[in-house]
Amino acid sequence: MSVFAPLIGQPQAVELLAQAIARDRVAPAYLFAGSSGIGKRLAAQCFLKLLLSPSPRLSIAPSLQHRITARNHPDLLWVEPTYLYQGKRLSPIEADAAGLKRKTPPMVRLEQIREITQFLGRPPMEAPRSVVIMDAAETMPESAANALLKTLEEPGKATIILLAPSVEALLPTLVSRCQRIPFYRLDPVAMTQVLRQVGQEEILSQPQILDLAQGSPGAAIMHRQKLETIPPDLLSALTLPRTLREALSLARAIAKTLDSDAQLWLVDYLQQVYWSQSGSAAALQLLEDARKYLLAYVQPQLVWEVTLMSMLNG
Repeated sequence: MSVFAPLIGQPQAVELLAQAIARDRVAPAYLFAGSSGIGKRLAAQCFLKLLLSPSPRLSIAPSLQHRITARNHPDLLWVEPTYLYQGKRLSPIEADAAGLKRKTPPMVRLEQIREITQFLGRPPMEAPRSVVIMDAAETMPESAANALLKTLEEPGKATIILLAPSVEALLPTLVSRCQRIPFYRLDPVAMTQVLRQVGQEEILSQPQILDLAQGSPGAAIMHRQKLETIPPDLLSALTLPRTLREALSLARAIAKTLDSDAQLWLVDYLQQVYWSQSGSAAALQLLEDARKYLLAYVQPQLVWEVTLMSMLNG
């Protein structure tokens, strides 16, 4: 179906979803499973156009497309992980705007599952069915997952779509009640097509970013954005240290210049850079240890000093 034209490199997912519409056999629940940045969210948006359309076999009205993109359709509930701050739930975007220092990752909370139940407790207002999209479903704690399980057993006139990185990321009882739609990392041809389509062709000339992305256009864009936040003078210094002075200077510059999120990203980037420079498995392990210490809130400059000096000794 042309509605799935924007979704590149996922022919199996397109076929399964298109056939569900063509045969009028839409499941009450779906699990879109696959790595981040490879099209799960885009597939959900495409599928929504058909699920919420009064006549899915006809052309989709532009007004419906706009409402789906804006997520303001009365029969659509889009749920995403939230932070809890001063008794209020904040989305990641709202948390950034509020300057919230995030010590724990966001999650889909029990209160949000209750809101899903309330949403599905009324009949659809305009569309043939109500639709719930749950982004990052793997972030649900067990209490929320068990509450959602009851809703999945009797969803009513509705379709629930869970987006998760893998089948294993969710409780088996949840997975058993969903039709699974697999998503796969893109091959180089599809990666090139997507990056050109979204105006990110420059990434194609950055092999280290492509290697980090591992077939995920979304990850490639994220990595490029992160790389652009690194000051040019620091970026030029990010080579394997050769002397103690270089190691200490680089550690001090990283800790002074970058915030905690950027330092964690830098671990991934340096693993790729140092592997391409030396092929040293020991350097990769030292950086992995650095990640653990940074996540444990050990003093960052100390973490980087120990890590980079250890590379000299290795």
